[in-house]
Amino acid sequence: MPAANIEGLLAIGFFLSALVIAKAVNNISAGKWPGGTVWVAYLRMLLGFLLTGAAIFAFCALFGIDIISR
Repeated sequence: MPAANIEGLLAIGFFLSALVIAKAVNNISAGKWPGGTVWVAYLRMLLGFLLTGAAIFAFCALFGIDIISR
C-alpha cells in the first residue's frame, strides 16, 4: 500500500479519535461523566495532539510527502 494511503488513513483515524475525545471532554464538563478539571485539561492536551497529528498526516498525504518510512 502506498505511503500516502497509510498517511490518509492515519489522518482519518486521528480525526475520529479527536471527535471521541471532544465528546468525552464535553460530557465530563457537563457533569454527565465523572472527572475533574485535571482530567479535562489532560484530555484537552491529548485532543490538541490528535488534531495536530491529523492535520500533519492529511497535509503529507495530500501532497505526497512520505514521513512514515523516513
